[in-house]
Amino acid sequence: MENIHLAAEEEDLYTGYNDYNPTYDSEQLVNDAGFQQAVKTSHGRRPPMTSKFPGTAIGGRAIGTSFGSRMPMASSMGRPMTGAVQDGAARPMTAVRAAGYTSSLTRGSTFDPLGQSKGPAPPLEAKSEDTPEEKIKILEKKVNDLIEESCLAHGRGDLQLALEKAKEAGRKERALVRQREQSGNADHINLDLTYSVLFNLANQYGNNDMYPEALNTYNVIVKNKMFSNAGRLKVNMANIYFKQKNYPKSIKFYRMALDQISNAHKEMRIKIMQNIGVVFIRMGQYSDAITSFEHIMSESPNIKTGFNLILCYYAIGDRDRMKKAFQKLICVPLGIDEEDKYIPVNEDTHANLVIEAIKNDNLHQMERERKALAEKFIMTSAKLIAPAIETSFAAGFDWCVDMVKSSQYIELANDLEINKAITFLRQRDFNQAVETLKTFEKKDSRVKSAAATNLSFLFFLEKDYDQADRYADLAMTADRYNPAALINKGNTVFVKHDYEKAAEFYKEALRNDSSCTEALYNLGLTYKKLNRLEEALDCFLKLHAILRNSAQVMYQLANLYEMLEDPHQSIEWLMQLISVTPTDPLVLAKLGELYDSEGDKSQAFQYYYESFRYFPSNINVIEWLGAYYIETQFCEKAIQYFERATLIQPTQVKWQLMVASCYRRSGNYQKALETYKDIHRKFPENVECLRFLVRLCTDMGLKEVQDYATKLKKVEKMKEIREQRGKSARENSARGRREGSSGSDSGHSSHGTSARGERMSAKLRSLPSSNEPYEASSQRDIDASYMDPLGPQMERPKTAAKKHTEDDDFADEELGDDLLPE
Repeated sequence: MENIHLAAEEEDLYTGYNDYNPTYDSEQLVNDAGFQQAVKTSHGRRPPMTSKFPGTAIGGRAIGTSFGSRMPMASSMGRPMTGAVQDGAARPMTAVRAAGYTSSLTRGSTFDPLGQSKGPAPPLEAKSEDTPEEKIKILEKKVNDLIEESCLAHGRGDLQLALEKAKEAGRKERALVRQREQSGNADHINLDLTYSVLFNLANQYGNNDMYPEALNTYNVIVKNKMFSNAGRLKVNMANIYFKQKNYPKSIKFYRMALDQISNAHKEMRIKIMQNIGVVFIRMGQYSDAITSFEHIMSESPNIKTGFNLILCYYAIGDRDRMKKAFQKLICVPLGIDEEDKYIPVNEDTHANLVIEAIKNDNLHQMERERKALAEKFIMTSAKLIAPAIETSFAAGFDWCVDMVKSSQYIELANDLEINKAITFLRQRDFNQAVETLKTFEKKDSRVKSAAATNLSFLFFLEKDYDQADRYADLAMTADRYNPAALINKGNTVFVKHDYEKAAEFYKEALRNDSSCTEALYNLGLTYKKLNRLEEALDCFLKLHAILRNSAQVMYQLANLYEMLEDPHQSIEWLMQLISVTPTDPLVLAKLGELYDSEGDKSQAFQYYYESFRYFPSNINVIEWLGAYYIETQFCEKAIQYFERATLIQPTQVKWQLMVASCYRRSGNYQKALETYKDIHRKFPENVECLRFLVRLCTDMGLKEVQDYATKLKKVEKMKEIREQRGKSARENSARGRREGSSGSDSGHSSHGTSARGERMSAKLRSLPSSNEPYEASSQRDIDASYMDPLGPQMERPKTAAKKHTEDDDFADEELGDDLLPE
């Protein structure tokens, strides 16, 4: 007890620590036989514990305090375990000592049982990266990261980046091998890492269509005997040869891979044999392909192989084996669970939630895709072999339908029959198609609705709108949620000009199927008819987001912007349209029209000319091009366009008059005269032709001028008489309808008649008699009444050859000296 320091009286904090249980009296330990035995047997063999905290009596144990919890470690006699060695003296730990105080501490020392006064613990010593082992590990990690980045880039579709990462991984891996050799660890080369680098590099070469490099890399792997199972990569090499259309080598490598794959991998062997069969089909060796496919169908039948086998039999024309192959095809198990499991059958909420969760999960989607693929192959096979297996298409299709009805695809039989009707339509056998579709009227609602929809559309195309409306109603009755039926009904209402009702049907079809492009297009047309242009524009913009390259949608958008008086937007959409259909002459002509309205004649000419190149029979384009050349004073070039118009419309006199006018304006009066004479022979009562003949003959001093003047006078007189009779007849009919105004009408009529008589006599007086010489000035009234089809004649540069007929307003005025030239 001499080592125990008693607290002073003023230190009340530790009052009572001197009171202890006699059981813990250390003076009696020498005489305690049990304790001495324990020291000799157990504790004596333990290594002495060193003090972790200087100046305390405890070592690596948790510090015992009066306020902390300690695990009781009782000795064999119920005594506590003794303390650790302190300054070479071992003593038992007792409760009479104040926690955290030792005999070595001076009085007044700070209470610090955890040793926190010494500051934070020093940081952990960093590992040195200069050692070869550490450098190798870092390089390996970089190579693995590059391989992973390459694969991720390929998954994103960035093939170039994936190849760059794969190449960098290859360079890093070679540097890693060299470093291992330099450090003397060449025997510990990581073969798996080398294999991964080379395999990824070959894959990325193949994905980037760098086939020679990919083949070289695969050869490096295959020829290295240290790589196990490298022979399977010959399948990849065969695939590359197949892409290169090197079919013999492709078959060679497929067979080499097949030889190196054991029978335990049955599925892989089947896939390789399927590839071999496809290569034989490409080579036209159908017998060898049939051998491969028949082996697969006997070992592990699948839908694709069955379909390919039917194609081979069809290619060699084996009718009986086509039938057997079709029967095998419809018997192939799909491995798909029944759809009934997705229907809730009880009121178990938990079970219904599970069913709802799996109803559209990835597995169910895969099942639906597999079933849809099988139905597509069966449908295509039936349409392919139907004309070949029987004497007629109908008989062959009926056999296929009977086989399908007795298989697991019984629901597909009705679809086959509808396809039969559609095939009749493609063969232009409308009666057979209608008869086939009418047989569905007594079947279940889904099939009835599909048949009635097709019938409605057929009658609509034949413009039998009443029958089309009837079958559209029948289809809607069978299936109100059939969007095609609703569209047909809307179409029948649309042709009756009930646009509001048609819009309602189109909207209902869109509510049932928001992706129904036909309903959206027709709704846009309906809004256009209703002059609701903004709503029509919304419809076609939505449709353009779905059908990005639809020429019809782009044209409607351009037309709507033109109606909204936004020609710039209209031109933009038409430019997009000609990027899709660059040879459409009507679109090019429309672009020319818009540029012409904007005043850009050069751009308008470019598009009109392109339109003329693709379709040289458009009268409007020909007329514009001719007028453009006349406006730019190239009348000689305009002649070829008007001559073409004359060939297209030989009964229209205006095109021949334009040809003659072009000759006259270009100064070729002789050719113009011949043309006018030819026109007069074809159209002897044409006043314009006679007027120009009189004018030309007068200018050229020809003797025929009097004959043409006489003919002109007679023609004009006959024209006046006809106009007078027509007007009198109209006035008499109007006077008969009026009541109580006969007197005024009569006076008005007589006044009108007298006025017409005065005008006619004035015109006749203006014409010379047959004996009088014809004067050019006497034709001024006749020329004024002439209307050129191209508009007024362009002003040409004034030359000496041109006669100035304009009156000079300043002729009678004297010019001052300041106006005369110096």
